[in-house]
Amino acid sequence: MKLETTRFGTVEIQSNDILFFRYGLFGFETQQQWVLLSDLNNSAVAWLQSMTNPEVALPVVSPRRFVNQYQVQLDERQIALLSLAKEEQAAVLAVVSRNAQTLTCNLRAPIVVNLDRRVGCQVVTADEQPLQYPLAELPQSVRKIA
Repeated sequence: MKLETTRFGTVEIQSNDILFFRYGLFGFETQQQWVLLSDLNNSAVAWLQSMTNPEVALPVVSPRRFVNQYQVQLDERQIALLSLAKEEQAAVLAVVSRNAQTLTCNLRAPIVVNLDRRVGCQVVTADEQPLQYPLAELPQSVRKIA
């Protein structure tokens, strides 16, 4: 199937590429279907693209790429919502944001996806994870135009 997006143009996806988020994502609660797209310019970044709003695509990273010991503790309700039978089924993503002149990721509200069942949810961690974990300073040229 073809997906029209504002950032990536027309993207060809398969129906089994679609991720279902029963409660959407924070700020996008009505958008339940998403697809994860790779970033051709940066292998550390992927884009969570809304299937229902072509303008909404969130940059995401694997938090463990930046914080080796990062872990998410899920409660029983979240485990049931994701239909997780074992830890290996779960992929954890963190949304990337721009904070002044720095790119940050939100470690307090990660996105957890059951890769086998293609379902996900965004959770709030019970521990004191940073809301804006610094990833990189923006280049000087980007700071001027943004």
